[in-house]
Amino acid sequence: MNIQATHSADATTVEEGLAIQEEQAKFDSKAATEVAMQNTLLTPRFYTTDFDELDAINVDGIREEWDQLIAQMVADPNKGHFKKNEDWDHVDWENMEPGLKKEFIDFLISSCTAEFSGCVLYKEMKRRGNNKDITQLFQLMARDEARHAGFINDALREAGVAVNLGFLTQKKKYTYFRPKFIYYATYLSEKIGYARYITIFRHLQEHPEHRFHPIFKWFEEWCNDEFSHGEAFALLMKTDPKLTSGKNVYWIKFFLTAVYATMYVRDHQRPKFHEALGVDPDWYAHEVFTKTSTLTQQIFPITLDIEHPRWQPTLEKLQRANVQIAEAKAEGGLGGKLREWAGSAKAAMCFVSLYTIPAQKHQVPETTRLVPAY
Repeated sequence: MNIQATHSADATTVEEGLAIQEEQAKFDSKAATEVAMQNTLLTPRFYTTDFDELDAINVDGIREEWDQLIAQMVADPNKGHFKKNEDWDHVDWENMEPGLKKEFIDFLISSCTAEFSGCVLYKEMKRRGNNKDITQLFQLMARDEARHAGFINDALREAGVAVNLGFLTQKKKYTYFRPKFIYYATYLSEKIGYARYITIFRHLQEHPEHRFHPIFKWFEEWCNDEFSHGEAFALLMKTDPKLTSGKNVYWIKFFLTAVYATMYVRDHQRPKFHEALGVDPDWYAHEVFTKTSTLTQQIFPITLDIEHPRWQPTLEKLQRANVQIAEAKAEGGLGGKLREWAGSAKAAMCFVSLYTIPAQKHQVPETTRLVPAY
């Protein structure tokens, strides 16, 4: 006899997990949902693509590696994990330092939106496709992302806020990306997500006094899901060598630069959050970039030279330009608009400076699959 799951952590399909969250949505916060609805260069977006092109992928050339990954995901080692248990310590939201509380809630909302963005994209591919290999993969990834989003929303509800995920699905603006851009962007999102979460997890293992919220205890299993999803996109790219060669290498470099730069700027908007973790944002960025660069060598023929003398100073200039843009928007009026345009021009010049740093080339290995090693 089948027992109906009552928590998204126990759901075996994305549909079941989303149904549970829709039932919970009656308690969700309008303010948190409005934050999640924002569309800026630094906020997570919802994507759509050419699903027919995805459906036409043939994985026969990578069948052995593919079947190993699918078997691992079907085994579902994290089923039931993403929910509160006896390890979930009490959080004193009322007395949390106001700046930290604001930044941490912003972090949770952003993370929830990003996870749910993946869920929506993967679920749509599963719904539209007929290719059994591809639809099975996307069903499994959508299941995982729904669990992650539901778990973050559980944490937000303790603070009196939560994101109405069903509302986001219907109302948030969708951005169209060609499939190859979906591969590059999502692969990097999953791999840098792994690097971010495992860096925080290992740091807090060594310094538990900085673990100001229990959700960090769940980061290892969480980031291992991210790792598996990145592996899937690496294999999808491997089915077509043109995706990682020729002119497409310039696109790879563009996405690497954009993802790294966005992460750096976004993290520097949360000084209280990183201070509470006992983490210097510049150190953290370098650690994450280093890990991500090592991981992406599995499929990308280049890595960014993050040790180049122009790299760090340009990131810092980009951050200052972003501060100028934010202050100018708050100022308003003609003067504010002029300052905003000037800040945007500075940010664009910084991006060009980062992009034109010569990349480091390497030989892509024959075997693509990796295992979490950090």
